[in-house]
Amino acid sequence: MMGAVGWFAVAAVGGCIIGYILSIVIAKATGSRVIAETEKMKTDAKKEADQILREARVTAKADVVKLKEEFEAEIRDRRREQLSAEKRLAQKEENLERKEDSLDSKFRNIEKKEHDIEALKERLSNKEEELKKVFANQVTELERISGMDRETAKNLILEKLKGEVENECGILIRNTLDEAKQRAERESQKLMIHAIQRYAGDCTYERTTATIPLPNDEMKGRIIGREGRNIRALEAATGVNILIDDTPEAVVISCFDPIRKETARRLLEKLISDGRIHPTRIEELVKKIRKEIDEELFEYGEKAVLDASVQGVPKALLPLLGRLHFRFSFSQNVLKHSIETAAFMGAIASELGLDEQKARRIGLFHDIGKAVDHEIEGTHAAIGADILRKYNEAKDVINAVAAHHGEVEGLTVYAALTNACDALSASRPGARSETTELYLKRLEQLETIANDFSGVESCFALQAGREIRVVVQPEKISEAQAQVMARDICNRIEKEMNYPGQIKVSIIRETRSVEYAK
Repeated sequence: MMGAVGWFAVAAVGGCIIGYILSIVIAKATGSRVIAETEKMKTDAKKEADQILREARVTAKADVVKLKEEFEAEIRDRRREQLSAEKRLAQKEENLERKEDSLDSKFRNIEKKEHDIEALKERLSNKEEELKKVFANQVTELERISGMDRETAKNLILEKLKGEVENECGILIRNTLDEAKQRAERESQKLMIHAIQRYAGDCTYERTTATIPLPNDEMKGRIIGREGRNIRALEAATGVNILIDDTPEAVVISCFDPIRKETARRLLEKLISDGRIHPTRIEELVKKIRKEIDEELFEYGEKAVLDASVQGVPKALLPLLGRLHFRFSFSQNVLKHSIETAAFMGAIASELGLDEQKARRIGLFHDIGKAVDHEIEGTHAAIGADILRKYNEAKDVINAVAAHHGEVEGLTVYAALTNACDALSASRPGARSETTELYLKRLEQLETIANDFSGVESCFALQAGREIRVVVQPEKISEAQAQVMARDICNRIEKEMNYPGQIKVSIIRETRSVEYAK
């Protein structure tokens, strides 16, 4: 039993040994093959490495050549830049050397000039001393020759200079005034023309008396009545004067109150057409006519307010405005004149940027005092201002009405505008007419004012009193004094006279030298 086990163990050991030997043999065979393959791989790798090394050497050589070329090109560029910089430096050094030489030359010249200036100062100082001595000698000699001391001569020269300065001042004043007048005239003409173009009014003619036509001369006796009772009743009821003269088929009504005159005119026309003329009938008709006229006055006032485009007028003022319809000033209807002035003021105020409504209001009211100036003592401007003050008008409106003839000082621009537009409406051609007596009186007053000035040789009023020419004595009145005289004459005319429009004052100073050849 044990023998079998032993054999089995020997067999197992033998198998292991045989397996070991076989593994060794197999391992050697495999190692030889691996070594052969390794050698082959070494050989291939060596060949590949040699190939890569050759390629790398070629590439490196090409790169080295390229870098060398680039380096050489850069070196060449830097050399060119260096040469250019050296050239510029050389030029700058040359320029600096030239500037240095120039500055040295200038410094030398300056030093020379300074030396010359010092020498010149010394010579001038010497000359100044000499001139002072010469001047002192000449002053002494002049005093001896002229017989005047220095102060007297100085005063004489100052008087002469004063005359020359006055002459120059007169010329300057004249030129300045002419320029200002021309500029103001141009601007004012534009405004006036603009205002006139926007308004067109009819010219009316004054009737100082009312003439009533009669159907026959027998009607004169009926108007007079028995022992004059009818005519006395007419005059007592209306407050007018009835003139019955040799004029055929006509009687004349005369009265300072236009409302009374209109009442009497209508009364006579109705009495003549009716034929019944007696005191009772006269009293009945007078009451009826006065009521009609009162209604008409209110209507005329309303229409004037509408025509003037004025708002917020108290009703109590409307009859006063209506009364102006029957009032005339130098043949110009006062109500139409007021409406026209309002239109001018509104147009100009809008151009000047002022309150157009206020300007129109002032223009419409500026002559309202003429409605009652025959009943109340005072000027129509002052009366008008009192009326407007009673009805609580604005202060600037009242001031403009009171100042539109210069009786009080105008506090606003509206006062000056009222004065200008009032004159514009009154002085336009055809607006007003004057009696011969007033015309001659104005001419005489113009010449009297001019003759009051010393140095006036003669004067002449021309162009219907719108210009006065004054001839002065040239040896007494200089050019500058002539200018001053013109201004003084204008001031006196403005203060002492009433006139429409403007008056031109011309001073004529003429020098003539006459000789006769024999």
